[in-house]
Amino acid sequence: MIENIAVNKAIDYILDHIGDDLSVEEVASHCNLSVFHFCRLFKRQTGEGIHQFIKREKMEQSAFRLKTEKRSITDIALDYGYSSSNFSSSFHDHLHLSPAAFRKGCGERSIAHPFFKGEGKQVLDSYEECCSKTTLETLPVFRVVYERRKGTYLHLGDDWDDFIGRYQSYLTDRTLFIERTFDDPSITETDSCLYDICMTVGADCPLQNVCTLDGGLFAVRSYEGKPEGIYAAYQSLFNVWLPQSGHSVDERYGFVIYRSVDCATREMSLDICIPVR
Repeated sequence: MIENIAVNKAIDYILDHIGDDLSVEEVASHCNLSVFHFCRLFKRQTGEGIHQFIKREKMEQSAFRLKTEKRSITDIALDYGYSSSNFSSSFHDHLHLSPAAFRKGCGERSIAHPFFKGEGKQVLDSYEECCSKTTLETLPVFRVVYERRKGTYLHLGDDWDDFIGRYQSYLTDRTLFIERTFDDPSITETDSCLYDICMTVGADCPLQNVCTLDGGLFAVRSYEGKPEGIYAAYQSLFNVWLPQSGHSVDERYGFVIYRSVDCATREMSLDICIPVR
């Protein structure tokens, strides 16, 4: 778990300005820390150097744009502060493919990922199937208490048990359980995914680790089933629905709202919410 408030503040700042030419000095100053102290603290909390984190996020978020949007590679490179030639070189160094090769094969690589647990023939939903399960909805702002983790989604069940145990005194009959996601695990190494476990709280919650999740327009994909099928539902949105829908993901980050979970049968009902414009 990433517990330090300054490190989480730095991560939020980096993600909010990922298209800028960020310097360590700028991020450290934003957190009111010396560069030396900030770099040591960031590495200790995340297991990753600050330079490495910024570059990795630029590459992986640009890869996500290549996957979900039909814009040119040059335009996407510019969004992350790269010229076309520099982008291609940096992209290849990190993902071991050219941007064009990555875009061409992203669907096949998504299906080949270990998280894909489809039954029988391994396929994504068709565009028509995606449309039948996806609606456009305007969601409110959610005020939440959260814990940030960097690791694999395979431990989510244990993460949630620990989280609910710590904050059970804040539960009400109107509490929503929300998981905010920052990465696509078909792109990011499965043990390096960044995610927030959250639950809604009132305005009077005195805890320090409280934030707001932006509302607005979202593509909402309803899902009912076991956890093994959630990855395929996400990848159908990313690989099929988004590129053909006329919408693109905006600067906010997506999340999952859990509606119900049956621990005995492992059946769950949830909404996958992807911010779009």
